[in-house]
Amino acid sequence: MDTITLGDVTVTRVREYYGPVDLTPEAFIPQSPAEAWETHRSWLVPDFLDAETNIVNSAIQTWVLRSEGKTILVDTGVGNHKERPYAPVWSRLNTGFLGSLARAGVRPEDVDIVVNTHLHVDHVGWNTCLDGRTWVPTFPNATYLMAKADFDYWNPANEIETLLGRGNQNVFEDSVAPVHAAGLTHLWEDSHRIDGNLSLDLAPGHTPGSSVLRLESGSDRALFVGDLVHSPLQIHEPDANSCFCEDPAEARATRRKLLGSAADTNALVFPAHLGGHGAAEVVREGEAFAIKGWAPFAPYTEQA
Repeated sequence: MDTITLGDVTVTRVREYYGPVDLTPEAFIPQSPAEAWETHRSWLVPDFLDAETNIVNSAIQTWVLRSEGKTILVDTGVGNHKERPYAPVWSRLNTGFLGSLARAGVRPEDVDIVVNTHLHVDHVGWNTCLDGRTWVPTFPNATYLMAKADFDYWNPANEIETLLGRGNQNVFEDSVAPVHAAGLTHLWEDSHRIDGNLSLDLAPGHTPGSSVLRLESGSDRALFVGDLVHSPLQIHEPDANSCFCEDPAEARATRRKLLGSAADTNALVFPAHLGGHGAAEVVREGEAFAIKGWAPFAPYTEQA
């Protein structure tokens, strides 16, 4: 298992997908200086950037946390058999994710809590699975924690015009609404305490209800920041948003705030989509930040 221990909490990385996402650095993080990719190319390649194609490599993965006797999933990836007409890279997948979860010692019925850091297509997919022709909760005994701000924002009944637009089509209907209808969601506002080690706070910008999961156990600290950091380049270039941020100014401010908090408290930063070692320690470097060290997860590029 790809597992580390932080205080009284174990963190296991379970992969759904790793590889190219059909976006160049300029398309994925359009505000990032081209010279920054060249400056850091020696360590961005191969884990985060393909040298031959100049396409960004990204991971779709779930963090499994075991804390105070409970099993907690942070984000649930893309899912299988989902119809995604405007996000073709994620459409109609058929992966062995549940098998990978089982090899990490987690059966669907074992999961106590699911945390969706936000409600984008690649963070909620395994919330549900097909039972015949019906989408049902994959984790029937879990409480699904969703920020109310994101639930309302992505609910098509509210007819909100979003930046992602059709890129999130069908997601609410097949991956959010079924667990809500089953009475399994808890729509939290502002903050939410999970247990003595873990808490959720709003971290808006990427989406209105984007959240950060804080781990504080013993002397260890970690921040699971979802998509506020898509590429480790954004640690060095914190004002550079991805092309998917709904409120660019707020995303920049939140990213700086969280990276500053991580640097000041020596917290590991766990973005949702990093390949490589998965998480990083950061330090302040002038007006920006730098990577001090990596978590001890094995890079996907080194795994068979």
